[in-house]
Amino acid sequence: MPRAQETAVYTHGHHESVLRSHTWRTAANSAAYLLGSLKPHMRILDIGCGPGTITADLAELVPEGHVTGVDHAPGVLEQARATAAARGLDNTDFAVADVHALDFPDDTFCVVHAHQVLQHVGDPVQALREMRRVTRPGGYIAVRDADYAAMTWYPALPGLDAWLDLYERVARANGGEPDAGRRLRAWALTAGLRDITATSGTWTYATSEERAWWSGLWADRTLASAYAERATGGGHATAEQLRAVSEAWREWGSREDGWFAVLHGEILCRKEA
Repeated sequence: MPRAQETAVYTHGHHESVLRSHTWRTAANSAAYLLGSLKPHMRILDIGCGPGTITADLAELVPEGHVTGVDHAPGVLEQARATAAARGLDNTDFAVADVHALDFPDDTFCVVHAHQVLQHVGDPVQALREMRRVTRPGGYIAVRDADYAAMTWYPALPGLDAWLDLYERVARANGGEPDAGRRLRAWALTAGLRDITATSGTWTYATSEERAWWSGLWADRTLASAYAERATGGGHATAEQLRAVSEAWREWGSREDGWFAVLHGEILCRKEA
């Protein structure tokens, strides 16, 4: 039987159009539900850290503590290290890791954080068990994931309906669950967590600048990223269909009345003391 991490493939990859989105993320716009629980001395594990922008923000918020950023992709960690170095942070380190089997002792971290990770893994319940294991008693497991089926937009364009249907099919074929946001609390309960605060948050794109940025990165991602390769290679779409979806994104971005909201599920779980 294949190991758990082999049952899912990261749908997006690390094309520039993907990192364009990831480097925009901050602790404020992506982990606000966690920030009130942080203390200056805390030791934090940031799972799926990507290019390290959230990791660096967390490190600045725990100046007497330490943040370890981990990701399954070695290449992106070089960018994460550069992000931390550019901000003069000396309380970070980075390593390759598999969330299903973390290479840390029990009860190591005050906070274990994962942003947009569980939607891409083969066994989110096992991932949460591992996150719980390496969290100290009294510490926090903090998880936030988008929910694609709950995304909504205006105006109603058939091309964006086609995008959502295609994305969900590709993500599930890769072993992930694109509607993870609504499932986080259920997964946490199955993993044995009980002190769970479940909330939600949104990203909204409505100004001309926001529409241009959001539509542009998805238009490019649809044609040039690992997601595009997996869509065509898996028989989910033709190149012509991908071009039509990309054009729909451009059309939406050009609309003065355009509006798009991304819903995220969030859970903040306290490990029993």
